[in-house]
Amino acid sequence: MKRTMTLCAAVLCLTMALSPAALAAGPTAESQACYPTAVYQSEDGTELKKIYDLSPEDDPAGIPRSDFEQDGFHYTLTDLLKQELPEHEKRQHTETVSLPSKNKDMGSVLALLPQEREFITDDGMMGTLTLRLDTVKVEVAGYDSSTKEVRATRSYPNLAGQDTQYIPKSIEDNGRTLTLQNIDWQTDNTASMDGYAIGDRYTAVATYTGSATSSYVKGYTVTADYSGTVSRIALNKTRYVAIFEGNPIAPVDPAPAPDVLEGAKQFNWAAVLIPFGIVALAGAGIGAAVFYRRRSEVEETGGDDQ
Repeated sequence: MKRTMTLCAAVLCLTMALSPAALAAGPTAESQACYPTAVYQSEDGTELKKIYDLSPEDDPAGIPRSDFEQDGFHYTLTDLLKQELPEHEKRQHTETVSLPSKNKDMGSVLALLPQEREFITDDGMMGTLTLRLDTVKVEVAGYDSSTKEVRATRSYPNLAGQDTQYIPKSIEDNGRTLTLQNIDWQTDNTASMDGYAIGDRYTAVATYTGSATSSYVKGYTVTADYSGTVSRIALNKTRYVAIFEGNPIAPVDPAPAPDVLEGAKQFNWAAVLIPFGIVALAGAGIGAAVFYRRRSEVEETGGDDQ
């Protein structure tokens, strides 16, 4: 009995081992297919070129390399060439310029602005742009101030003595307050009254000083727009040229009917034969087990009769 169970287990294991082999014939994953942008065939059909223009995101592994048949020729890949393609890109662009100016009159301003200027954008595009006169603006860049000393003199005549108490310590001059800085005493002729001398008289020439602060424009800022077309040549695509060699397909006589060939291609014999083989093998194993079991029973019965 043990031998029978062992044999059945072996048959079952063999059946399980053969089953995955029937499923292993399925398709495998491939790279994403690339499609040609152009196809060129020679007049005699012996050469065919397929052009593929791929972006950096495309994988060239997706270019088909297998043999194929077309127009009575069998084509085989002989070479795959790679070539960088320049791509021309252009667009409208406006560039704003800003520059300093000492004057604000338009003549001086336009002398700073040429009619056309060459520009290169941040992303590498280049072009000649034209000045737009309607965008020219002149604005004050800022103010500054300066301070200077202001002086004024005042005379105070016919003073009895050189006493500063008679001299004002500050004065107002053109809206500014000036302070006493210096006094120059001058002696007048001796005055008399009724023939009697009354002593010297003095004139005080007082100097007053102060400061005056004024503001002025430091300069001007000129802004203007230049507009036009900028362009560049960028290597953003790669061209692959697949070259196939073609050989005429020799006719085969007699030619089978197309429907028969089509049926043969569609019918998968392996899918039918492999399961039948598995079942036959399993049946043979089970039959051998039954035969062995019956033989054992006969031998045991014969021994008992003796």
